[in-house]
Parts: sequence; C-alpha cells; structure tokens
Amino acid sequence: MKVGIDSYCYHRYFGEVYPQQKPPARQMTLEDFLDRAKELEVDGVSLESCFIPSFDKAYLADVKAKIDDFGLDRVFAWGHPDGLEGGKNEEAYKDMIASFEHAKSIGADVMRVVGSSLMFRFESHEEQIARLTKMFKEAVKVAADYDIKMAVENHIDFTADEILALLSNVGSPYLGLNFDTGNFLRLLDDPIKGMAKLAPHVYATHVKDLKPQRGVAADEWYFFSSTPVGEGLVDNLKLARLLKEADFAGLLAVEIDFLHPDYPDEDEAVAQSVQELKRIATEVG
Repeated sequence: MKVGIDSYCYHRYFGEVYPQQKPPARQMTLEDFLDRAKELEVDGVSLESCFIPSFDKAYLADVKAKIDDFGLDRVFAWGHPDGLEGGKNEEAYKDMIASFEHAKSIGADVMRVVGSSLMFRFESHEEQIARLTKMFKEAVKVAADYDIKMAVENHIDFTADEILALLSNVGSPYLGLNFDTGNFLRLLDDPIKGMAKLAPHVYATHVKDLKPQRGVAADEWYFFSSTPVGEGLVDNLKLARLLKEADFAGLLAVEIDFLHPDYPDEDEAVAQSVQELKRIATEVG
C-alpha cells in the first residue's frame, strides 16, 4: 500500500489559522510542501486546491514537473471548506467542473470533491442527497471525458449509509469516495463498520487519528482533535486491511486538521504519522 500526505496538514503554514489556534512561526509554499513530502519519502501527495497559488497553465505545468521528478502519485483536492453546500451552490458546481482541467494539468487521475460539510449537517440529509445526486449525475459525464475519477469526501456531514446511498444513486465508476477515517467518528458513526460497507468504492483517503480534547464542548467539531496516526482512537490498521481486501490502489494520505494540544507541531505529527503508516503498509502487505 502507498503512503501520502494531504497538504491540509499544513493549513496554518499556508495561512489558514482557526480562531482557536496560534499562527505558526513560519509560512509554507506549495513548493515547500512538495519538498517536505520528498524528504519524508512518501509515495504521493494530495494537493488542496485552496492552497495552490495560481491555476495558470504554465505554473501548473511546473508543479506537475516537480511532482513527476519526485516520482509522486497525486490527487487534486477540490472543495474546501464547504464544497457544493449540500447541492445548493451552483457557482461552486461550475468551479468544480472547471477544476477537472486543473487536475489534468498536474497529472491527477483522482479529484477529491466535497458535496457538503459540517455547516449543513443539521439540514435535511434527504434533500441534500437528492440535490447532490442530480449534480453528480451530470458531473460524472465530464469526469468520464477527462478520465478523472471523483472521490467525494465524508466531510462531517453524512453517515456511511448516506454516502453509500449517494454513490448508489449516481451509479457511476467516476464517482467514488475519499474516505476520511476520522470524520465518521466525529458523527459517532463507526469508521470500521463504514469501511466494511464502502471499501470497494474508495478512490482516495484522509487518514486521521483522533482523541477528545479536554475543555472543549462535546458538540464542537474539534472535540475529537487530530493526533499522530497510532495515538488516537481510530484503528487505522484495521481500516487499511479492509482497503487491502478491496484491492485499494490509492494513497493512505495523512491529514491533520485541528492538532490536539498534546502535540506541539503539525510537521512533527505528520512525520510520526508517515512512519506509522509505513509500518501499517508493511504489515498489511
């Protein structure tokens, strides 16, 4: 199995600092992130489009050349923070469709997409899934033209059963799942049971590990905060085994969003996570 890093791990370094966080001591560019991925000897990267500074063709060609030179697999990750807003944002849909060209420019054959988010989790899920079904039934036609598979993320919005319903409604090999190992837990939906249902549909991953943060209200999304892989509540080894059984060929990509205060620095947590995922990949075979 292959190990990767999602650039969202470094969101503070890219300038996105949550109100509850402190700014980092240094900033990071996309090129810095790619250099760090090479230093950590991973197999691939997932690039959040919100942290790509330009979509100029020449710039994206340079990015592709650097990724190719490093020998990395790559996922183009569209949709932070709220994606299609439960199927209500037509402008976001147009931007998603335009992003196929950007994904192609960096040589990605998988594009992570976001249908909804925690901002809409208390709105009717049935209505959201109906709207998203309609959008994705059109989007898969474009995906087929580009031969780029979409991987919709469970984004602290839908349960595993709801994600499965969405994928079944669309019924296309050009729409699968970006399985976030932590986000189902944040809905108190068991990720192991979810993976058992969804593994054949998984095209990409965000491998999180989480533990509760003392002093944070239980209904805050970051009550379950990110830890290095192997130090939280998520059995990522079992999840990897389920993916292996389903012949998953993508990346086990580390993602850290809100780092637990027990850990002082995202970069250290990423490095530790990469080593644990390499151990898991070796054990799984």
